[in-house]
Amino acid sequence: MKRIILVLVSLLMNAGILLAQETKIDVFPAAPYDRFIIYQTLAIFWVGIIGLIIIIRMKLKEIERIQSLGIDKEDKDTPLLD
Repeated sequence: MKRIILVLVSLLMNAGILLAQETKIDVFPAAPYDRFIIYQTLAIFWVGIIGLIIIIRMKLKEIERIQSLGIDKEDKDTPLLD
């Protein structure tokens, strides 16, 4: 019996909290066309971010490859073309 009363009291408290909460404000516009534009812009933004990350990783691997080959170091005994 205690359990049922406790469940009913908690249910009434939660219902009261839900009724007292503020009205929901729309973040995205109601028109489907505008919503599509927002989602499309977000998708293009994240594709761009992922593309930049991939380009940076490729450049870092290229730098590591050049350093492992020793191409970035200058030879002391190479002849100069004057």
